[in-house]
Amino acid sequence: MAGDATGRDTAGPPARGLALPQATALVLGSVIGVGVFDMPGSLAEFGPISIVALALTTVGALCVALLFASLASRLPADGGPYAYARVAFGNGVGFATAWLYWITTWGGNAAIAVGWVLYVEKFVNTGHAKVFTVLLVLAGIWGTALINLAGLRRMGQFQLWTSILKFFPLLLIAVAGLFFLDLDNFASWNTSGMSAVPAIGGAMALCLFAYIGVESASVGAARVRDPQRNIPRATMTGTLLASVAYLLSLVTVFGLVPSEQLRTTSAPFSAAAENLTGFAWAGEAVALVVVISGFGTLNGWTMLAAEMPRAAAQDGLFPARFDRLSRRGVPAFGVLTAAGLATVVVLVSYAGSTGYAVFNTLVLMVGIAAAVPYGLSALAQIRWRLADRRQITTSRLVRDVVISVVVVAFSILFVVYSTNTEEHGLARYESFLYAGVILLVGLPVYLANRSRMTPPPQPPPAVADLVGQDRRA
Repeated sequence: MAGDATGRDTAGPPARGLALPQATALVLGSVIGVGVFDMPGSLAEFGPISIVALALTTVGALCVALLFASLASRLPADGGPYAYARVAFGNGVGFATAWLYWITTWGGNAAIAVGWVLYVEKFVNTGHAKVFTVLLVLAGIWGTALINLAGLRRMGQFQLWTSILKFFPLLLIAVAGLFFLDLDNFASWNTSGMSAVPAIGGAMALCLFAYIGVESASVGAARVRDPQRNIPRATMTGTLLASVAYLLSLVTVFGLVPSEQLRTTSAPFSAAAENLTGFAWAGEAVALVVVISGFGTLNGWTMLAAEMPRAAAQDGLFPARFDRLSRRGVPAFGVLTAAGLATVVVLVSYAGSTGYAVFNTLVLMVGIAAAVPYGLSALAQIRWRLADRRQITTSRLVRDVVISVVVVAFSILFVVYSTNTEEHGLARYESFLYAGVILLVGLPVYLANRSRMTPPPQPPPAVADLVGQDRRA
């Protein structure tokens, strides 16, 4: 019986798993969701200084991508951050990582659905009646759950084509708009009322959401063909493509749409297209692309929301039901549970707020939940690389440790700056409250499953790259 480094049976990997194009599309589709299309509206309170925040976040995101590419080559285990933390630090830390990342996936789906509806309402419910807005959000969440329940093959095909559909129009608008920028829109560089450092920090916390997903191929490692080769390639290719599109598009939108208009519009990319061309139909065309591509992002994150608890269930850390597959080879219980939890979060969030207030709160909650697994994965890499120091070159050791230290630093900063600066009083810390309550709910789950947890395996050794024996280390 074959097994991977986590001790799981790998004798029969899915013959029709995700190939490199589909795995890259999973990364690109998970990263470029509705976040980039809603990001200018979320960042409008800070102004064009947000471009600096996005550039710094991009550096952190590329370091995260390099980190996960290296970890996935060494340990191509389903669950990604969870598997790395568990092998490095034990079941307790592994469970906390799995639980937090699970919050990231279904909480992220809730945020994506909320941002997606801001563009859907260019066509329906243009008056933004809250009841119908909530119903549209739930339609996005449960519609993509049904696609996932139909099987991996259909999910992968849907993900590939929606990723293509969203990326090229986004890049086209971003590049074309660079030739028509109104430099006067950059005159009010910082509109937050804060000094530069806290303004950049606050904007970075919102920008992080746009990059969550760089680890998606490693999370779904069991669903990827030849994971040691394809996961690192998919991770880096998808992240690099996304980062180019993000930076160009944010400069373009801030240069085409005045800050006052960004603060009031619910569809900033549509406003940019209308200002660029002078035609209302251009904005509607962009909105249609966002609606379709956002549905694709929901589709990919629904898969991740089922794969993370499935990986933990295989090790006994989550209830066994998460590991059971339907006749179509889908962890149906995980898909349905994630959709149900996202529904609860959406209903609670809309009870007191609307529009970008809901979106930003969910984005910040997800950022907190994602930053901790990122940081723990980086600490795992540091621990292993220090143990590897006699088997690998000094340049490899220094590079990987420096990248990991940067990821740890960025993770801490994202948590520190995850207050909602547009809210007042306790509402400013609503994202922390949500994340904290959901984390505490995980404690009885951990205690209930302690007796069936399998001991974490030893980390896989790094073969000396000094003699070229293992370039994957």
